[in-house]
Amino acid sequence: MPTTPAVPGELLPRLRELVAREIRPRADEDEARSRFPRDLCRDLGSLGVLGLPYPQEFGGSGWRFEDYLRAIELLAGGWLTIAETVAVHTLACFPVATYGDSAQRKELLPAMLGGELLGSYCLSEPGAGSDAASLTTRAVLDGEHFVVDGTKAWITHAGHADFYNLFVRTGAEGPGGISCLLADKDTPGLSPDRPEKKMGLTGSPVAQVHLSEARIPRARLVGELGKGFSIAMSALDRGRLGIAACAVGLSQAALDVATDHAMTRRQFGRPVGEFQGVAFMLADMATAIEAGRSLYRSAACRLDAGEDITKEAAMAKLFCTDTAMRVTTDAVQILGAVGYTDRYPVERYMREAKVLQIFEGTNQIQRLVISRRLAAQRRDAAADENR
Repeated sequence: MPTTPAVPGELLPRLRELVAREIRPRADEDEARSRFPRDLCRDLGSLGVLGLPYPQEFGGSGWRFEDYLRAIELLAGGWLTIAETVAVHTLACFPVATYGDSAQRKELLPAMLGGELLGSYCLSEPGAGSDAASLTTRAVLDGEHFVVDGTKAWITHAGHADFYNLFVRTGAEGPGGISCLLADKDTPGLSPDRPEKKMGLTGSPVAQVHLSEARIPRARLVGELGKGFSIAMSALDRGRLGIAACAVGLSQAALDVATDHAMTRRQFGRPVGEFQGVAFMLADMATAIEAGRSLYRSAACRLDAGEDITKEAAMAKLFCTDTAMRVTTDAVQILGAVGYTDRYPVERYMREAKVLQIFEGTNQIQRLVISRRLAAQRRDAAADENR
């Protein structure tokens, strides 16, 4: 079990040093080679980073979610793949940590939170992306095992994960027929496909996971039968805040490179950053980043206070990831021709920013979530007025 500093003020400086010394220097090469940095995951696990927002009694650090997101932002500023790995693993621990029974928590959480095991979260399917409730992977109870058949898609850590959270259909159509199972990587019948070739975030492996008569013990049912969809959606609220923090960290890294370049690149006898066209771009970038940072931290504070954050998490994910796309694109523009080459990391940042607008629910879905919550709040307010 890791020896973890008790307070964020002790760990965050150590993380900042680790980012500068070991993480940022190898990002370009590992991304170019599509190389997953599992060794760095183990290093972070030994520091306690893979269990930050979970209880100390199970090997976590017991941090507030807001402080955990500060760590994610810091990591993303060094290498987005590392931050996403931590965020996805934290998401993968959520079902057992929050809905697992006492035996599951005692058996599984210490290794999950201590960094010995790496997790994966399997909700999407080839025919069920934004419409997750229409998933068709089916699990049939056969004695003391569920027999699972189907295919999961876009699974981060596929082929590298030690455990897979599987959201499967155990009942009728719709969200009420979905349950959550936890499968070990060596489960017979569970086979990850080859990794997808992506335009960015190439150090993070993503692939389909095929299940053919995979037998998963009944004791690995997480939560109640038929409650899997609510587990998935509750986890995604937190996962969206993780992606928002990733987006802010990536945006800040792009702004830093663009600012340094603008203050050192000279044209017409002075730094290009002194020209209003560039200076105003930098000002807008910095303002949007700070607004996004405040938005995700505000939502995290609500979560720490025990409040519902579905709308706020969607807002943070939407705004921060759209900001990342704009900021990284503008960073390339400020650097000019050299920004379009791999001599600077901003072209990689721009490619990586794109996927942030897509996973954990596309930004079109975030707008749908927000608008539906607004309508529900208005109906509730009208009902209160009529009482």
